[in-house]
Amino acid sequence: MLKTRVIPTLLWKNIGLVKGVGFNSWRRVGSILPAVKVYNTRQVDEMIIVDISASRDNNQPDFEMLSEIAHECFVPLTFGGGINSLEHITKSLRLGADKIAVNTAALANPELITKASERFGSQCVVVSIDAIMHEDGDYYCYTHSGSQPTAYKVLEWAKEVEKLGAGEILLTDVELDGSMKGYNQDLIRQVSSAVSIPVIASGGAGNLNDFSTAILESGASAVAAASLFHFTQLTPLEIKRHLASKNIMTRNALVNG
Repeated sequence: MLKTRVIPTLLWKNIGLVKGVGFNSWRRVGSILPAVKVYNTRQVDEMIIVDISASRDNNQPDFEMLSEIAHECFVPLTFGGGINSLEHITKSLRLGADKIAVNTAALANPELITKASERFGSQCVVVSIDAIMHEDGDYYCYTHSGSQPTAYKVLEWAKEVEKLGAGEILLTDVELDGSMKGYNQDLIRQVSSAVSIPVIASGGAGNLNDFSTAILESGASAVAAASLFHFTQLTPLEIKRHLASKNIMTRNALVNG
């Protein structure tokens, strides 16, 4: 059985570390490099770091910042934001990213998923799905940091990215993101049931039970959070201890220490 991963998500905009609610109302909460250094000491399994302005503003990836981050990051690093070509992916991995996250570019050019998977392996390719429920009761994919709707339904797209070669899915409910009201367990359950690749639950975690429910009841393979770590005293190690109390295996040997 794969061990559950606990992953902080770090979003940056114009150098600063930021966090918003519903992918809006961004406020600065620190600086990216000091945050990376802190998480190195917090028993996290990976870090997901995304330049939120790159895709929304159609900017190129900030490779200079990626290089600095990778130099300081001592756990597996997933990098996203503005990646829209195989050349971008190649450069990101060469600069120290272990995985890349794509959303906007993947929906615009699904073949990019396959090309990246064939060249670097599916384990390097994370497809980020930003979801919002519409009036018809279905969840739809959004691009450009949650600002632009698409005609793609989340479940159909999740199945498609698996076929195309994605190694895992980062699944975020846009409207819950930053709210700390709890993950959208129904959305996680639907997507996890539809695919066989790992699903990372993201968007809205607010307490310890949110994490264990996402794993035990909704089928997520990993859990990600941002606001919870920025604005509360809860630590990744406390989450792992809670998961261990529910007989969920995690990657850290110090959980029971």
